[in-house]
Amino acid sequence: MIQATKKLLSSRLRPQAKGTVLVLLAVVMLVNALSYGIIIPLLYPYAARFGFGPLQLGILFASFSIAQFVATPIIGRLSDKYGRKPLLLMSLLGTSGSLALFALAWSAPILFVARILDGITGGNITVAQAIIADSYPPKERSKGFGILGAAFGFGFLFGPALGGVLSAINITAPFWFASVLAAVASIIGYFILPETLSTQNRKTVHNEPLFNFSKLAKALFLPVVGPLLALTFLVNTGHMVLVLGFQTFSVDVLQLNSTQIGLAFTGIGLVNMIMQGFGVHYLLKKGVSKQRMLIGSLILVIINLVVLAFMVELVGFLIASMLYSLFFAPQMIVITQILSEKTSDEDQGGMLGINQSYGSIGQIAGPGIAGAVALAFGAPAVYIAAAVFFVVALGIVKWSGMFEKSLKSKSIDI
Repeated sequence: MIQATKKLLSSRLRPQAKGTVLVLLAVVMLVNALSYGIIIPLLYPYAARFGFGPLQLGILFASFSIAQFVATPIIGRLSDKYGRKPLLLMSLLGTSGSLALFALAWSAPILFVARILDGITGGNITVAQAIIADSYPPKERSKGFGILGAAFGFGFLFGPALGGVLSAINITAPFWFASVLAAVASIIGYFILPETLSTQNRKTVHNEPLFNFSKLAKALFLPVVGPLLALTFLVNTGHMVLVLGFQTFSVDVLQLNSTQIGLAFTGIGLVNMIMQGFGVHYLLKKGVSKQRMLIGSLILVIINLVVLAFMVELVGFLIASMLYSLFFAPQMIVITQILSEKTSDEDQGGMLGINQSYGSIGQIAGPGIAGAVALAFGAPAVYIAAAVFFVVALGIVKWSGMFEKSLKSKSIDI
């Protein structure tokens, strides 16, 4: 009986339970992306009502990422202590509450409170990844991570359009819609989502500290794990530089209007969704190694970014942008899968939370770097700046020996 119970609660669920878990997690990612996608195009006009200019808006964006940087390792560690389900539900309810507060805001400070609250409770991606690690053996996790990425891409694909439609009713209507969606997802999760973390694994970390900054720094020097965390920072920074560069380049150089930019984002999001949801898993099934996939992805992204810097013709620019989305898609899936494989079962939440923190640092740094480069050297130079981060990432993969060490090392405790 004990063995049966342990097996049920352990990291390997039955196929039917795995399917249920994956569908629910996909819904969670969809809620995340819709919330983010709905907010982005409306954030500036809504914040402008409170006297926000570009500088204040940038600080508002940063407040979310900074709060998330601090909170995600703590949420991940709490999920290692108390289970995945309660922390996932708490994160969803936090998202719901923050969006409702944003819609109700009566002053500028309340906008900051709402975004910081969303950042503090924004650990549902970390917990969802930990659930995938609990539910699937290492070799099968890429499928789960890919489905999560595809669900996020699907939500981000339609979020801006949905926000635009709902804003015709009232500018706060999209925030209320996203808030209700997150609340409904938490209710569904409460009744349907099984707990995937074994009691045994929870006990082994029960008396350990939740989080400290020294651990965040020391993780960079762990074999295999350290280079992976550095990669997470570099590819997220490079990607965020590219995102801001895309908007600057499309307006200042190509002089696209908002409708054309929205259609471009739709095409890019569709390519990313297909690649993350099906392409990466298909390539792995066909025998393409994670090492070859990651190195190939980095090389193609670097070439693509250099081409984008000199692309001044609209059709070519859009094609190159979609190719970037195709080439970039495997990177975080592969990095997350290797990191999960090389982390002990009881530390999945904590390590994936630290990984998300390094991603948050990149999301904080990227827009500032892009803005400074565009101001100093012009919009096309932003693509070259983004390429530099991917070149450094390629160097780490090639010369750190991380894949050779990965084959020899055992799971690492943090």
